[in-house]
Amino acid sequence: MRTIIIGATAAGTSAAAKAKRTNPDLDITLYEKRDYVSFGACGLPYFVGEHFEDPNQMIARTPEKFAQQGIDIALEHEVLSVDFDAQTIVVRDLKTNQDRTESYDQLMLATGATAVMPPIKNVDLKNVYHLRTMADGQILRALGQDDQIQSVTVIGAGFIGLEIAEEFHQLGKQVRVIQLEDRVLPLAFDPELTDMFADDLRDNGIELHLSEAVQALEGTDQVTGIVTDKGQYATDLVIVAAGIRPNTQFITDDRLKKLRNGAIIVDQAGRTSIENVYAAGDNATVINSVTNQPMYSALATGANKLGRIVGANLGGQAAQLPGMLNSAGVKLITLEAGRTGLTEKEAAAAGIDFSTVLIHDKNQTSYYPGQSDLTIKLIYTKAEHILIGGQVVGQKDAVLRVDVLATAIQAKMTTEQLGLLDLVYAPPFARTWDALNVAGNVAH
Repeated sequence: MRTIIIGATAAGTSAAAKAKRTNPDLDITLYEKRDYVSFGACGLPYFVGEHFEDPNQMIARTPEKFAQQGIDIALEHEVLSVDFDAQTIVVRDLKTNQDRTESYDQLMLATGATAVMPPIKNVDLKNVYHLRTMADGQILRALGQDDQIQSVTVIGAGFIGLEIAEEFHQLGKQVRVIQLEDRVLPLAFDPELTDMFADDLRDNGIELHLSEAVQALEGTDQVTGIVTDKGQYATDLVIVAAGIRPNTQFITDDRLKKLRNGAIIVDQAGRTSIENVYAAGDNATVINSVTNQPMYSALATGANKLGRIVGANLGGQAAQLPGMLNSAGVKLITLEAGRTGLTEKEAAAAGIDFSTVLIHDKNQTSYYPGQSDLTIKLIYTKAEHILIGGQVVGQKDAVLRVDVLATAIQAKMTTEQLGLLDLVYAPPFARTWDALNVAGNVAH
């Protein structure tokens, strides 16, 4: 069974390893455009921020390890097109610039996504970067250590934008974040929480410009300034974190169903609308556990989990991923925050009749050092009180409490059940009624 996997990052490598373990007789080849595989880009902000020295720590597995399993990896090979009827691909060896056609019995598309560059003038100036690849991380780490780089501008206030802004702030740089929308992390959190994020950034010395559009960069060779619809600012470095676009443009066959952003629509088995073709990772959807509908969730967790499911199916099993909740966390300056399930906006878009509760509580007892504030928001169905979303913000112990909420949502627990859930109590970790219990009991 000739199995081709296009893309060798999280989803592709997870699928290959699982498929080979499931069916050792599979003939598996991975094609990867870059010169490395199994790369965890989530670590890039923290590499730039000097939390660890060796960038290879972001590599989960080397090509040599795959070779030991009997999996072939062709690095610096770009797949140019796919013919679903003939079950062939055209692949280019980027080292020799030679093209060849390869046939497959089953195909996996794990091509990931590319950073978006907004329509900004003069983006070709030096010291203008994304943070997506190993090379990006190495360059930005070096610039972070450069005393001549004092002013840093981040375009975009999503997860990556805020993470890299926080790291450059910790490196002693003057950091400015410019966001087109009227709040940070608008797709992940509700306004009550993002207002807290904005205050945390501003109170700790990061300039935050909301509802502001970047129009052009200034400089003759290297960027020296940035022009928006509201002002002009000097800067030594620009990091564009304005979102990503799935790498699916090379497939033009309309029979492959996609979302408007180009993400390939798959079912719980990772199957696409084309027979013998699977997809997973930042180029594909996952099924939302609450709505049971396809959603775009470009997170390493979904890529690895659905990749594993696809691998099992490539190996001959009949595996399914129950669904994902888009669970995610972020570290700000003094705050940490996490979310899972649906936001208010997402619940409304899904046509769900819902209620919410927002509480302010504490993470632990007052008599043990380290007590701090926790803010918890629950979203639940109005009639049955079934949990469908949750968000937690605090200075300590906030994000991991989201794991409880994710479990509760997946299990379709009610707010009443959350209120009485037997959670860990010890003075250094919680109070006798944990803040999650309090939130569940307050909901009505």
